[in-house]
Formats: sequence, C-alpha cells, structure tokens
Amino acid sequence: MSKEIPYKIYLDENEMPKQWYNLRADMKNKPAPLLNPATLQPITIEELSEVFCEELAKQELDETTPYIDIPEKILNFYKMYRPAPLTRAYCLEEKLQTPAKIYYKFEGNNTSGSHKLNSAIAQAYYAKDQGLKGVTTETGAGQWGTALSMACSYLDLDCKVYMVKCSYEQKPFRREVMRTYGASITPSPSMETEVGRKILEKHPGTSGSLGCAISEAVETAGKLDGYRYVLGSVLNQVLLHQTIIGLEAKKAMDKYGIKPDIIIGCAGGGSNLGGLIAPFMGEKLRGEADYQFIAVEPASCPSLTRGVYAYDYCDTGAVCPLQKMYTLGSNFIPSANHSGGLRYHGMSSILSQLYHDGLMEARSVEQTSVFAAAELFARVEGTLPAPESSHAIKVAIDEALKCKETGEEKTILFGLTGTGYFDMYAYEKFHNGQMTDYVPTDEELKASFETLPKIPR
Repeated sequence: MSKEIPYKIYLDENEMPKQWYNLRADMKNKPAPLLNPATLQPITIEELSEVFCEELAKQELDETTPYIDIPEKILNFYKMYRPAPLTRAYCLEEKLQTPAKIYYKFEGNNTSGSHKLNSAIAQAYYAKDQGLKGVTTETGAGQWGTALSMACSYLDLDCKVYMVKCSYEQKPFRREVMRTYGASITPSPSMETEVGRKILEKHPGTSGSLGCAISEAVETAGKLDGYRYVLGSVLNQVLLHQTIIGLEAKKAMDKYGIKPDIIIGCAGGGSNLGGLIAPFMGEKLRGEADYQFIAVEPASCPSLTRGVYAYDYCDTGAVCPLQKMYTLGSNFIPSANHSGGLRYHGMSSILSQLYHDGLMEARSVEQTSVFAAAELFARVEGTLPAPESSHAIKVAIDEALKCKETGEEKTILFGLTGTGYFDMYAYEKFHNGQMTDYVPTDEELKASFETLPKIPR
C-alpha cells in the first residue's frame, strides 16, 4: 500500500477559501432566467426579494461575478468544522482489488451531519443582516432543516421547518435535533396552510414531497411580517455557497499533485454535486483541463435520466418562480424511499444546463443496490454513510470495478456529504429484507409531464 498520499489530507484554517466561486460566470450557455409565476416574465431582483433576502436575491441572479467574498462572520462559523478532510479510500481500494485511486470529500463532521450547513449559515447570516425576525424552509431527510436550525440558533433567528411527512415519520431523531436548536417542525403537507390543505384534498394520505413542503414554507413566510423563505438546494445561491466543498477539495488535491479523472456526486436538487464539481467544471469550461462528471440519482426520482428539459414550478403549489430544468413535473410525488434528500422533482438550472450541453452525465440507481454499497463502505472505511451520499458510493465502486477489469489506474473523487446515523430505520429495512425498489412507469411520468405549465415563447 502506497504511503506517498496520506489517508486524510487536511488544509489548515488559513488555507480555507475566502471566496465562493460563481460557476455561471464561466458558462458559455447561461441557465435560462427564472420566471415570475404571475407574469411568466423573467423575474427581477425586486420581485425575488419579496421571497428571499435581498442579498441572496442578488446572488441568485448574478451570472457575471466569478468570485464573491465570504463575509468574515460566516468564515468564523466555518472554522468550527472546516476545512473538511479529503480522504484516500485505501481500505476500499484494497477490498475491491482495483488499480483505481479513490478519494472522497467528507462533509459530515458537524452536528447537522452534512454539507447543508455551508449554505444554512450563509442564508441565516444575510437574513439577520437584513434585520429579519426569522426564516421558513422545507426539509426532506432532515439534514437541511437541522443545519438551518443550528445556523438560526447561532444568530438568534426564529426557524420554521416543514418536513416531508414520510421523513418526519422515518427520521424522528433528526426532528428532535432541530427542536433542540429551537426550530418548530411541521409534517408536510399539513392543514396549517392553504396550499397544504389543497394538496391533501387532491392526494389524501400522501407521504409528501419536497415540492409540497416548499409551497407551505413559502406561503407561511409570505404571511409573517419580518420573515423570508430559504431553500436548501436547487437555487443558484445555494450552489454558490456549496462551492467551498470543491474549492477545498481541489486545493487539497493540488497540494499533492493529484488530478481526478472522474468526479461523482449524488443528485437530488443539486447542491452537493454542484458544490463539489464547480472549480473542476470551471477548468473544463475554460479549456484548462478535462474531467468526467457523473450525477447519480435515485431510480425512483430520476429527473435527469428520465425527466424533460422544460420550465416548471419549483414547488407543488405553483407559488414559487418557474425554472428551466430537467423535471418530472411539479405534481410528481416520489415514492417514500429512504433517500429523503433526493426526493425532488427537478434539478438545479445550472446542472440542468451543463447536462443538456453534454458536459456532465447522469445515472440512476435503485435503493437496494445503494444500501449494499453503503454497507460495504461502512465495513471497510469505518464511516456509516447517509443514503443520499451512498448513491455516489455505488457509482464510485462501479467505476473502480471497471478499472479492475481494464487495468486502468483512474483517479476517482466523490462526495461523502453526510452521515447515516439518523437513518437506521432505513438500514433496518435493508437488513431485514423489507426494502423494495420502486421505479415509476413511463405512463406515470407521461401523466406528470402533461401537467407542465405552458410557457409562451
């Protein structure tokens, strides 16, 4: 076993990036503009500021500034858990008997258990800086809600979370962590909001979706004075904040002269994948280097691999701006699989544009194979991964085994963006043989596509 590269590559706090990287500045084909749901015209900063904090609205629409300074207060918060380590998966390589070199960027070394804290503290900071009382949001698996509750507690902001109902029931411990940090949690869809009541009337007994929870959170923010809505993925601003993942990973790899051939991330709304690949994709766009990028999504919610590229609502209640993205339709309700953070009907407009332009590929995998990969990883690498991150692990293993067949010594980088210690209900189902693989039929998807909004040219 080579000892030239350490098991873990650490940066010191002085090496931590001081700016976020705005990938859109280097994109030749920019993502299509967000549309106002009332007028179907490109949304303005003023209109967007009615939903989001003013500074976040500016970041959302900024497609020309390549680097944006990270405020000092956010940098100081980051130092509690950043820089995050880049780990060489020597034990996994040995287990697979592969010539491939496997690295993973670990984002689970904080109480929220995931990368979500990188954007949560940024969004809470800008809300506090604007003088707001609190924020509302949605959460799937609970990682985003946990992260936001931590950030709001740190800054003395109120936090109201709408948690997808199936995750609320499957992941009670994440719910209690949020309550520990002072957040109020409501299972979604609920009877508390007008849109929640409409969804329950149309889909009685539904297990919910991120699209439903977003609608409820937006409605609540609009009714409360001094509140704004914040989102944990999908949006340009969120991918911007998450670029600290990729910037750190690249700096750590450059430190040892390592260049990845393949970069892999799980994909639900796109925050962790976009954050990981951003600086590497920037090099590719500028013609400085080439990489293979792979987005991995659940077969039960396959927006990239089976969705359509079209304008769609970001939420089920059709109250949020419309975004051009790969989508399954905002009315699509995914099955209650155990990767709650990936149960979103659409994909980030940035990643959708990159995928549409052929700069990135996508694969969908079934959850039993994902949990088999997660179990293997846990046994040999010592960290219990979240179901979401395990999608990336599955494809990283697949690629390493391909190298074993061909003898190629490729270097693989993937994102391990969360721990699975609050997902034991899912692991129990897997170990008891009770986990199933649900894949939507073409007929189900076709029916959902027919509900897409008709946008005039």
